[in-house]
Amino acid sequence: MKKPPKPTGKKRGKRAELAEWLARERPERVGEAEFGAIFQALAPVSESYLRKLLRESGIELTPMVGGVRQSTLDELESSLGGLLDEYVAGDAFRRQAIRKIVITAKDHARWHPEGKDEMILWMTTWLENPPVFREWVRLRRSRGEPPP
Repeated sequence: MKKPPKPTGKKRGKRAELAEWLARERPERVGEAEFGAIFQALAPVSESYLRKLLRESGIELTPMVGGVRQSTLDELESSLGGLLDEYVAGDAFRRQAIRKIVITAKDHARWHPEGKDEMILWMTTWLENPPVFREWVRLRRSRGEPPP
């Protein structure tokens, strides 16, 4: 039986492919168009893994690409605020796409083993009435820093 040929080059991972794409294209930040191009260039890759790699790369991401970040309440506030700006400026189709991003993030937070009740409350508030979100956060924080 014949042995398969040995690979001659080093296996390239998605992280290395992304670094090459960013070095070649040199975008100031990654928006939806760039995300689509990277997604195609690195295929097959999941959207969530690509977003993770992009966040780790340190390049600036637009709110629609960055999504809802839940590491800290400050990150959550910042990312929901960015999505709110997009929501207010968007048409009905765009608003629905943004709501889907926040709903998905809220669902993921519900599955988190450490519990993210405060973050779920923030996302629920955003979904119930996006335009009042910033004022609600200001009032909530003025009562003292809520638990993580």
